[in-house]
Amino acid sequence: MGNLRDVSNEAGFLNGQFLLAMPGMEDSRFARSVIYICAHSDNGAMGLIINRAQEMEFGEILVQLGVLDEQQVIMMPERTRDFLVRNGGPVEMRRGFVLHSDDYLTDSTMPVAEEICLTGTVDILRAISSGRGPRRALMTLGYSGWASGQLENEIANNGWLTCQAPHDLLFDTKIESTYDRLLAYMGIDPSRLAMVAGHA
Repeated sequence: MGNLRDVSNEAGFLNGQFLLAMPGMEDSRFARSVIYICAHSDNGAMGLIINRAQEMEFGEILVQLGVLDEQQVIMMPERTRDFLVRNGGPVEMRRGFVLHSDDYLTDSTMPVAEEICLTGTVDILRAISSGRGPRRALMTLGYSGWASGQLENEIANNGWLTCQAPHDLLFDTKIESTYDRLLAYMGIDPSRLAMVAGHA
């Protein structure tokens, strides 16, 4: 799982916001991605792509980490067994992070925004698998990171749109439509967005 000590606790102005990749995004790894910013400071930024599925399933991760054996995974409630694992970004893709509601807290839990926390230890996976986890959660493998000033520069160059992150969209599992639904939430017509990006 992830070590959250790498990430600054100082709340930046983008903490708890969504980044929405503009159509002209030069880095294909982020095309049509929606990223939730977990940490933003003068030292850089860290976020999780929430609208890309990971090939590895939750049960496989639990078995790999020794949390449960294969028989125990089969016996998990369907809702838990089908817990969607997302591809959080291109950095350290073997590390796991759980973004969740603030009704689950441990010593390694980091507050991100109002009612939202981030935990990167195996304990939360045990809790989720046994039904003792947070009310709402999403898990990613990997994350997206920016050096000092890099994200601000990309935003200034029309690489990203920023907006508030409604919890319903954040934790929703219909991730194929997250990008378009977020545009609709912002009141943006996708065809006009392409025109704006083309004239940036």
